[in-house]
Amino acid sequence: MELPGAAKTEDHVPPSKEANEQLSKGYTVVYVLGCPGSGKSTQCSKISAGLGFFHLSAGDLLQEEINSGSEDGEGRLVPSEIVVKLLQQAMQRTGNKKSLIDGFPRNEENQNIIKIEPELVLLLDCSEEESTRRLLNRNQLIPLLPIMKGRVDDNAETIKKRFKVYSESTLPVINYYSSNGKLRRIDAERPIEEVYESVKEILSELEQKHQGH
Repeated sequence: MELPGAAKTEDHVPPSKEANEQLSKGYTVVYVLGCPGSGKSTQCSKISAGLGFFHLSAGDLLQEEINSGSEDGEGRLVPSEIVVKLLQQAMQRTGNKKSLIDGFPRNEENQNIIKIEPELVLLLDCSEEESTRRLLNRNQLIPLLPIMKGRVDDNAETIKKRFKVYSESTLPVINYYSSNGKLRRIDAERPIEEVYESVKEILSELEQKHQGH
């Protein structure tokens, strides 16, 4: 099984510096970050459908590579290197110059390897209490609605561990982009359509900025 939107990984070499430089210059890249249950996948799907961005989920790409049985997926590279290569390949193979990267970089190691400077970083801001409620509710619905994305191991204990990892690993990345003025916080506890309206406003401003150049 080949990875949709990406070339087959070859030679098992680390991510290409040249590809990073090309993608930094020639593409509009937006990162979408947020805690578990903040609605990243939902909003990214709406942005892709409504605003023409090419949606890349780092977690989905890695899982598909693992499922394909490739040597990369079997761990000959560290996960950060694998994901960056998959992101590079998918971005280069699409004709779309606007890329939305969902859930990456997750930590400072990811950030140091990818070296693709985003135009903006959208942070879907949601409290641990609200996110936990959503995850638990979603988990109950998975057997009834298999189309829903969720994790069958979501329970109060595993969710708490996921939040701990998020706080320790991703918050430093968020703080970095906040310090350089690229972070846009969005209240993600509101209804989906209200969150999307805020996202549209921010990305429309980005589009106008590019058109003005």
